[in-house]
Amino acid sequence: MTPIIRPTDDKAFAEKLIRQNMSSYYKQLDMRWDIDLFNRQWGELDSYALVINASRVGLLCINHDQNAYYIRELQIAPPWQRQGLGAEAIRFTGETAQHAGIHLLRLRVFCINPAIALYERMGFRIVKTAGGMHSMERLIL
Repeated sequence: MTPIIRPTDDKAFAEKLIRQNMSSYYKQLDMRWDIDLFNRQWGELDSYALVINASRVGLLCINHDQNAYYIRELQIAPPWQRQGLGAEAIRFTGETAQHAGIHLLRLRVFCINPAIALYERMGFRIVKTAGGMHSMERLIL
């Protein structure tokens, strides 16, 4: 299934989806949602909604420097998970990076998140583990 990936500035949608998807990890890791951090970072990211049949089903937030593109958020609504939407979002990010002349994608993910398997299938490798998080990266050829 191929979503339409379009820019979004709907911060309320983003916050709701992130909190919904991440709440179990926050609970397991005894973490709390930091609304101030979310508000600061929101304005620094390029954010995209993943849309199927005119419904928003996911969120992709990225940014970059001269060396890499960073996937800061990749959230898919639970009924739409495991249908290839995350892989499409990663492909979109890779194409965006290539058009900018950048050949490296990076992300961070909780060590307990099963999405690690998706990232590894998409060519990411773990380069560092600290504080319950994996830092992963993938070259774009």
